Amino acid sequence: MTPMEDAQPMPDAEPMPDETTIEVDEVLATAVREIEAHAAEAGWDQPSRLYALVPTSDLLAREPGLAAAMGVDEASAAGSLTPVEQDHTPVDRSLEDVLAEIMWPAEVFGCAAVVERLVLPPEADDDIPEDPERAQAFAQEHPERQEVRIVAAATRDGSTHCALRFRSHDDASAVVESPDLVPALLELLTGTLEN
Repeated sequence: MTPMEDAQPMPDAEPMPDETTIEVDEVLATAVREIEAHAAEAGWDQPSRLYALVPTSDLLAREPGLAAAMGVDEASAAGSLTPVEQDHTPVDRSLEDVLAEIMWPAEVFGCAAVVERLVLPPEADDDIPEDPERAQAFAQEHPERQEVRIVAAATRDGSTHCALRFRSHDDASAVVESPDLVPALLELLTGTLEN
């Protein structure tokens, strides 16, 4: 198994106090679901992945031949995002370190990342060592650890969306979604889109 990086606190399972105030960007949510399904097909113990999110209509205008390959026309392309996986994601550094150095070109409307992590219950937060290596060892040995796959995405207009799948509940119907599941990762993604 590939070692997981940076133990993360487990997202609370309780509903948020006022879920009606959270607006979901359905275009971004659809792109996140597509990426999550693609990652699920690849299985577990995969390296981190990074995607550029490009308006499908812009992509087809630049590359008209893609329309047939993607099975879309101008009408179905309008208002959708196409995830474009980046091939140059380093495997010898954490994705978080890489994100701190990335700036996307203007034609990229958003970006998304796929990472596998260990999460711990909230009551373990105070016991996590500050040293990254000791924190990783602590998480790997914790009896209540959970392995998760996280897809997090952000756009230039400030929309964010996340999907989280527990390895112990590896089923598409058990994927948890929210605009703000992993704030630290979303902040890094948003930072790559700032001018």
